[in-house]
Amino acid sequence: GVNVGPLIDEPAVEKVERHVADALAGGAEAILGGSRMDGQFFEPSVLVGVTAGMAMSSEETFGPVAGIARFTTEEEAVRIANDTPHGLAAYFYSQGLARITRVGEALEYGILGVNTGLISTEVAPFGGVKESGIGREGSSYGIDEWLELKYWALGGIDSR
Repeated sequence: GVNVGPLIDEPAVEKVERHVADALAGGAEAILGGSRMDGQFFEPSVLVGVTAGMAMSSEETFGPVAGIARFTTEEEAVRIANDTPHGLAAYFYSQGLARITRVGEALEYGILGVNTGLISTEVAPFGGVKESGIGREGSSYGIDEWLELKYWALGGIDSR
């Protein structure tokens, strides 16, 4: 089985509620979940018919909600995915290496999950782009945020 934990605080639950309510009011349909539970829990939810004008398409929800939008071409899918000021993580599924490379290069996100939802590990750099952050944590790249680099330009030195 799968256990779902609580959201971090009351404002986080309220944000998920607001995103789901906005999507439903805009014509999306909850095919799974869609409601708050007791305490700081929210039902795992799947919404279909999500469009660009909805809050969950332009804000980071950070809750157990998957919004599904329709597309007809690979280019349209990438355009929809990139049409946000955020860029922490994106996920997609494909068996074709050429498509994985094309889509992966075109997506404007700091982390990509291809054929998996498990993206976080201490040996990989974790961080986003656009309004989802600058820099990385974890891996050898994470230490860069804590270092002061110094460049020395030396000239005219006698080697004796």
